[in-house]
Amino acid sequence: MAAGRHLSTDRGYRRAIRPREGEVRFQVAVEQTDLLVVAEIDLHNEIAAFVSQVRGEIKNWILFHPEFAESLEPVAVPGDAPEIVRAMASAAEVCGVGPMAAVAGAVAQAVGDAFAEHSPNILVENGGDAYLRSTRERVAALLADPGSGASVGLRIEAGAFPVALCASSGTIGHSLSLGSGDLVAVRSRDARLADAAATALCNMLNTGRDLDRVLRRARDLAPLGLDGVFAQYDAKVAVWGDLELVALD
Repeated sequence: MAAGRHLSTDRGYRRAIRPREGEVRFQVAVEQTDLLVVAEIDLHNEIAAFVSQVRGEIKNWILFHPEFAESLEPVAVPGDAPEIVRAMASAAEVCGVGPMAAVAGAVAQAVGDAFAEHSPNILVENGGDAYLRSTRERVAALLADPGSGASVGLRIEAGAFPVALCASSGTIGHSLSLGSGDLVAVRSRDARLADAAATALCNMLNTGRDLDRVLRRARDLAPLGLDGVFAQYDAKVAVWGDLELVALD
């Protein structure tokens, strides 16, 4: 039986995110957006202003197109829509989900790309969805059970970045999931695609028998930029693609 949904807002997993030498970590909170950033310099004020701008573009679009926020299915947007709105809609279309399934990844990538010139090493975590630019190897934890912490991580080799790691769960957090799996984590170079794909794949995961179906769908998305997927339902785990798993201390 799948565990009950964990709704803690503590985000205690962030305590395990440690900056390397020459890096600092800081939090940026703007309305409902809550980012943890690791960078070479403190960019808190600059990123906060940028997030306000990006959120404004999304909110203004929703004001006149409420279906963009409400739909659980893809929504077409015109070519003159803001770039972040078009990127969210495009990712949602290929994954068969609503545009807001890509919002956390979209904001994380927008921040990482905008400030990479100021900090070539920049990691942006947005509610379990992460976008990383790095000049060195990194290990990202995969958290399926907040109660016991993460025991498995994903090693990302230097030279592979940028990398997006986005997750969806039917048992953790407040985000809507139509499945009941413990965790689906997706790797891609595009955080919008990774975020939308994680939602779509987790929606499919209602029993352990669905794991094979999840991997088949992930392979279908590979030509569009999906690089790997980790899926867990209770004690059953399925992995496909470019994922090097390591044990965490």
